[in-house]
Amino acid sequence: MSTVRIPAVAGMFYPEDSHELKSMLDKMLKQAEFKNIKPRALIAPHAGYIYSGEIAATAYKQLEPIKNTINRVVILGPSHRVPFVGCAVSKADYFRTPLGDIAIDQNAIQALTNLPQVQLLESAHAQEHSLEVHLPFLQTVLDSFSLIPIVVGDADANSVMEVLDYFWQDTETLFIISSDLSHYQNYQIAQQMDKKTSDAIVHLHPENIDYDDACGKNPVIGLLELAKKHNMKSIALDIRNSGDTAGSKNQVVGYGAYGFF
Repeated sequence: MSTVRIPAVAGMFYPEDSHELKSMLDKMLKQAEFKNIKPRALIAPHAGYIYSGEIAATAYKQLEPIKNTINRVVILGPSHRVPFVGCAVSKADYFRTPLGDIAIDQNAIQALTNLPQVQLLESAHAQEHSLEVHLPFLQTVLDSFSLIPIVVGDADANSVMEVLDYFWQDTETLFIISSDLSHYQNYQIAQQMDKKTSDAIVHLHPENIDYDDACGKNPVIGLLELAKKHNMKSIALDIRNSGDTAGSKNQVVGYGAYGFF
């Protein structure tokens, strides 16, 4: 019998009603700016849609012209609830959202567990939002795809890069890295910190990114190492914070969208 990972944050981070959710996604994607790139990888934020959805939409907008060429998505996000070492995958056959079920590539999952840094750990996935909030965007933009969801714990850049590099030769695989930027600074300090982090991402300097700069530091620096290895270029697509979208400017969370090609 098939096993399904049930949504943990539907109705909190994004609408639980499928029609409301689809309407919100369509509106954000329609308003997002297209930069005319063909990304192999994206970095996008994972907060509630009223805060970071517009920034995430800018990342996913870039996929529209190439949506027919992407058959699989490898998505990595940081663990917010369960501490562990390495990378965690799931035995679930499907990940569910209000828009439907997404098939998990269990053959690839099983292959990944041969790497010493990858383990099956359902608890890492059960309540984690860093992957879940991206799935409705992917369901809206892409035609048909399978998913490889990976929660990243305490892992160094090379360990994460090795997981990503396993899929590099398959040009129909897209990489998504889930990360917000600075947390709970005032508006001006957040802008300064996020500018520094953006420069590190665009110029592929993982050594200049710390946990205070990006909650998804570990998957982000893994992607930057992959980008260096394969001579990818990076572009900043959208950089804002919650003070620009739906919050006060006293304590903000930074959000960035980046494309790698």
